[in-house]
Amino acid sequence: MAAKWDILGIGTAAVDDLLLVEEYPRPDSKVDILESTRQGGGQTATAMVAAARQGIRAAFCCHLGFDDLSLFTMRELEKEGVDCSPCVQTTQGNPYHSIIIVDRTHQTRTILHSGGNVCPPADVITPELISRTRYLFIDDNSRGSGIKAARIARSLGIPVIADVEPDPPPEYLEMLPLIDHLVIGRELAAQLSGKNNLPDMATSLCGKNRTCCIVTAGEEGCWYSIHGEPALHAPGFKVSVVDTTGCGDVFHGAYAAALARDEPIAQAVRLANASAAQKATQIGGRLGIPDLVALQRFLCER
Repeated sequence: MAAKWDILGIGTAAVDDLLLVEEYPRPDSKVDILESTRQGGGQTATAMVAAARQGIRAAFCCHLGFDDLSLFTMRELEKEGVDCSPCVQTTQGNPYHSIIIVDRTHQTRTILHSGGNVCPPADVITPELISRTRYLFIDDNSRGSGIKAARIARSLGIPVIADVEPDPPPEYLEMLPLIDHLVIGRELAAQLSGKNNLPDMATSLCGKNRTCCIVTAGEEGCWYSIHGEPALHAPGFKVSVVDTTGCGDVFHGAYAAALARDEPIAQAVRLANASAAQKATQIGGRLGIPDLVALQRFLCER
């Protein structure tokens, strides 16, 4: 039976209230809010939006409630064409709620968050669910459910793509060996690999048993190793940065989308870099995510 989805994401959803200011406020000061907006956010939820905008059949599994933030989360995802039927709704579920202060002068953002009972119950993660997708995407906040999903995916020959952020929960150590495509930031990569430079981090964390490891480094681009071969550099793209919120999530979603289109890994990494750069030109985690036409036009201009 043909898979229903190209990518199934299991993990984090958030609602982001963004406040754009000229400079981050000093203690006991007042600053003007230049712009305010509410957008959907979260590692996996935003990655699935990025994939869907680039023409991929994406689905999302998360633990949500019946509150306004949960309903907003599902409306925003469904508006983007992300299938939310795998989501579980109970009175205990809820997305993260973030207030994000974006500093226009220094191009930084500060995230204050609360809530976040997003991990779906393990009993909803079944071989029947996982078999409906061509790729599985998980993040570190999927915890035991993500680990179970990854084990099932591996048993079915379904590649596992994962986003692991700094300061992950302890379950991530059990998750790491199950990941075929690991996308990780430079700080955690240094910690896990014990290496001092980015290419060595990527090669060490990839090894012979992982398909690819990508170590992201912001405006420097990223380094990636395939099957433990010497790492290659994919440079970043210069843009006029407004807000870096969600750039990593968009990178992950665009990379997963490219794999689902059967792009070579080198091209998938380039497309992911370009997608993250385009996102950075607008405020919030989702407003600047390009569709495939905009992405190709951006690359033709470089």
